[in-house]
Amino acid sequence: MRNAIGDDDASAVATAVDMLMPELIDGLSRLAAIPSVSAPDFPLKPLEDAYTDVVRLLESAGLDVTELRVEGKRAPVAIGRAAGPAGAPTVLFYTHYDVVPAGDEALWRTPAFTPTERDGQIAGRGVADSKANILAIVGALRVFGGVFPVNVTVIIEGQEEIGSPFDLYPLSHPELFASDAMVIADVGSLRVGAPTLTVALRGSAEVHLEVRTLAGDKHSGQFGGAAPDARIALMHALATLHDEHGDVAVPGLRRERWAGEAYTDEEFRALSETLAGIPLQGTGGLGERIWSGPAITVTGFDAPPTTAPMNAVAAHAKATLNLRVHPRQDAHEAQQALIAHLRAQRPFGIPLTVTAGEAGNGVAVRTEGAAFDAAKAALTSAWGREPVLAAGGGSIPIVLALADGLPDSEQVMFGATDSFAQIHAPNERVLISELRSATLACALFLTEFAARSAQ
Repeated sequence: MRNAIGDDDASAVATAVDMLMPELIDGLSRLAAIPSVSAPDFPLKPLEDAYTDVVRLLESAGLDVTELRVEGKRAPVAIGRAAGPAGAPTVLFYTHYDVVPAGDEALWRTPAFTPTERDGQIAGRGVADSKANILAIVGALRVFGGVFPVNVTVIIEGQEEIGSPFDLYPLSHPELFASDAMVIADVGSLRVGAPTLTVALRGSAEVHLEVRTLAGDKHSGQFGGAAPDARIALMHALATLHDEHGDVAVPGLRRERWAGEAYTDEEFRALSETLAGIPLQGTGGLGERIWSGPAITVTGFDAPPTTAPMNAVAAHAKATLNLRVHPRQDAHEAQQALIAHLRAQRPFGIPLTVTAGEAGNGVAVRTEGAAFDAAKAALTSAWGREPVLAAGGGSIPIVLALADGLPDSEQVMFGATDSFAQIHAPNERVLISELRSATLACALFLTEFAARSAQ
């Protein structure tokens, strides 16, 4: 792939990034030591401390920073801006500084909020999701010494993990996000050393179902066998959601072959920690099972725990389902298809009450244009090999909001982490080599996009 900038220029940028790496590693360790958990039952001060450190980092890269507080949200948003040459395009970077809780500290090899560098990696909660991306952006901007080839906007929020303030905000405030290209740095590579452009994210919908059969629970010895058991009826309804192979069996849910890169079965078994001898669920390629096809998961089921069983016929049962939706299918349409399927079930002649929960569309970004071409060239230079195209099974609400609010702005998604980084799990880590490559890619993207936009 031919770059719009010369090899000598790319080499100079790489040298500058290499010189910056020690301070970027120090900056990541300092930021990751702040337990900026955004969950509502955690203290606010660490979020404020992390925000303050993010502001310092952005200012050190030559940006003017303003604070945004969105009504109803407690964590501040840092917005950094810097002007490029007259007539230059604008690039927006987005990521977040909040993290999920550490979980069971006993499962961590080193303390979650004591970032530890060892064997070419940094371990700690939030280093991969998504504080390494903050430092990659900051490092890329520092390369230019305050003289940028494009206009730059950086938006770093502190509540992405529990309900972003930007779920709808870009629709009513598009001027805040005005740009020609956006780099969404809340993703990473499919595997270590394999630069990846994420080009699609599945949508998500929630469905609740409920069964009532008796006025109250009844003794299983006296009534079992004739009294209708709500819990058994509910399980029969749930069993209709998949066929004998584990594929989703609900009509109206979109599924297509995935044409991009995907995990091997061995990689996916390792990532999912599937036990030896247990087959993976479903048929067809992994890409279509986890990215371009639906998935239905029982995320809640009311029942007594096995540690306290009750010898009773259940009068009432309830479950909550999470439906993951093809990136190009309307999530509400898919949700209604699932609801219609469940309402049609009559296990033992018993009707179900089915209601809709929240739903949010997925997104598929454009894979042509100056920004996409610039990103491919930048990642090729940074990693030394052409990027693969992959998707994400999870949701990043701001991506859809930005796509809807600014349809003419190109989006590209890449970052400093990889699929084996243990995001949201014990022993989260980021590889220093991946941080270096992502930093270089961000810097090269700015020069590549500026050059291609001028052509």
